[in-house]
Amino acid sequence: MDLNQSMRLLSSWIAQIGGLGLDLLWRFIHLVVSLWYIVSGIIEAVESYAISLGLNKKYSSINIEKLRCLAVVVDIEEARDVSKVIELLQWLRTIGVKQVGLFDSQGLLKKSKDMILGTVPGSVLSEEIGEKNSSPDQNPLALEFISSSDNKEAVMKAANILLQDYLKSSRPENDKGENFFTETHLNEALRVVGENVHAPDLLLVYGPIRSHLGFPAWRLRYTEIVHMGSLNYMRYGSLLKAIHKFTGVHQNYGT
Repeated sequence: MDLNQSMRLLSSWIAQIGGLGLDLLWRFIHLVVSLWYIVSGIIEAVESYAISLGLNKKYSSINIEKLRCLAVVVDIEEARDVSKVIELLQWLRTIGVKQVGLFDSQGLLKKSKDMILGTVPGSVLSEEIGEKNSSPDQNPLALEFISSSDNKEAVMKAANILLQDYLKSSRPENDKGENFFTETHLNEALRVVGENVHAPDLLLVYGPIRSHLGFPAWRLRYTEIVHMGSLNYMRYGSLLKAIHKFTGVHQNYGT
C-alpha cells in the first residue's frame, strides 16, 4: 500500500468518525430538547391544575378592569370544534372578561354565532350593547366575530377615506411634502369604517403555530400576544395565568 492510498484510507476513516460523531451529537441535542419540552409541559400542566383548584393563591385575584378587550384567535381546523370555543367563552365570563373578539381566517365562528350566543349565558353582540340596556344581565359578555374578509373590507374603506380627505385638504401648488397620514388620521378613518371596532389589549392564539393567523394587523398596535397551544388541550389554569400576568404588568403607554 503506497502513501497516497494510506492517506485516502485515513481520510475516509476520519470522515466516517466525524459523521458518526455529528450524528450522535445531533441525537443527543434532540433528546435533551425533547426532554426539556416534556418536563416543561408536565410542570405547566401541574401548575395549571393547581391554579384551577385554587391551590395557588397568587392567581386568586385579578384586576380584570385593566383588560378592556380580549381577542381570541383560533386556527381554522380547530375552529370547527365550536363546543371547545363555547367552553372557552364560558371560562372567560367566569373570570369576568367583558369584551371578546373571536377570529378565525374563514369566518367559521361567525357562521356559528347564533349557536354561540344562544349557548353562552349573558353573551350579546358587541354592536348591540348600547341597544340592550334593559337586558336583565347587568354584566353581559360582548362578542365580536371577525374574519379575514372583514380585515380587507375595513382596510379598503379606511384607505379610501384617507385618500378623499387628502384630496380635499391638499393642493399640488402648496403641497410642502408634509406627512398627512398621521396616527390621528388613521384612528379616525378606522373609527368611521368599523362601527364598533375594538383594539384588543391581549390576544390569545389557539393553534399549532406561533402566529396571529391573519388577525387584522391594524388592531395590534399595542396588543400583548400570547400563544396558548392547541384549543383541544386548553386548560382553565393556563388561561387564568395568562390573564393574570397581563393585568399585573405596568403599562407605559396610553392614558
